[in-house]
Amino acid sequence: MRPRGGTAPSRAKGKTVAGRTPGGGRWPTRSGMEHLECCARFLRGTLVRAAVRRYLPWALAASMLAGSLLKELSPLPESYLSNKRNVLNVYFVKLAWAWTFCLLLPFIALTNYHLTGKAGLVLRRLSTLLVGTAIWYVCTALFSNIEHYTGSCYQSPALEGVRKEHLSKKQCHGEGGFWHGFDISGHSFLLTFCALMIVEEMAVLHEVKTDRSHCLHTAITTLVVALGFLTFIWVWMFLCTAVYFHDLSQKLFGTLFGLLGWYGTYGFWYLKPFSPGLPPQSSSLNLKQDSYKE
Repeated sequence: MRPRGGTAPSRAKGKTVAGRTPGGGRWPTRSGMEHLECCARFLRGTLVRAAVRRYLPWALAASMLAGSLLKELSPLPESYLSNKRNVLNVYFVKLAWAWTFCLLLPFIALTNYHLTGKAGLVLRRLSTLLVGTAIWYVCTALFSNIEHYTGSCYQSPALEGVRKEHLSKKQCHGEGGFWHGFDISGHSFLLTFCALMIVEEMAVLHEVKTDRSHCLHTAITTLVVALGFLTFIWVWMFLCTAVYFHDLSQKLFGTLFGLLGWYGTYGFWYLKPFSPGLPPQSSSLNLKQDSYKE
């Protein structure tokens, strides 16, 4: 019985207060967690399906071609998304690999350790991020060199008056010139590669089963929602790149490099014994391997 004028007796030591962990930190409230799980279920039902992994590469290639043809034949009017300074481009796309890396790192570590309990295997799977970093670095450096060796410095955007004294893009821009070369679309490459990599790694969710009352469930659910929304941003901005920026040939080569980076790893190398390997799966792993061989 509560004393008159007093406060309710404190909870027994060791028990947790709703919305708090034993250490005093805060987890999402019950209603917040329900919304989070609802989003996670939707994303699981859309991005984790084998059909998505099978057809997303084709869908990206087709949308790139369709968007490029639309840009050439019937350009869309300028909009906020056609401005390179839009929020999604500045704070997400230009940091696409950093976002992908930072969210996949804990996701791969938690899900793979939960399923296998082997630190060595987790480290092996985390090396996929090192491979992805190498692919990102090599491809972007290659694109930059191609633009450099095929370009020239001009006095105006109309490509009038070649400035032969400026032999590099940096020097050209520093003197107020305009550099024009074969600029392979880095956005088309990186957004393709990042979206496909996230979808491949999220396939592990077929096997992950966690106790809803455990903090691991909250952590994985949060990462699933973050990675899912990140994937939708990558796909959406890939479509914006297709309809607003670059020439068809530049986007074609960029998308091709992204597809080759994905297929060369998840579709070929990771199926081999001496590789980072695919996400741990049981029955679906054999189906996945067979689907790549068809």
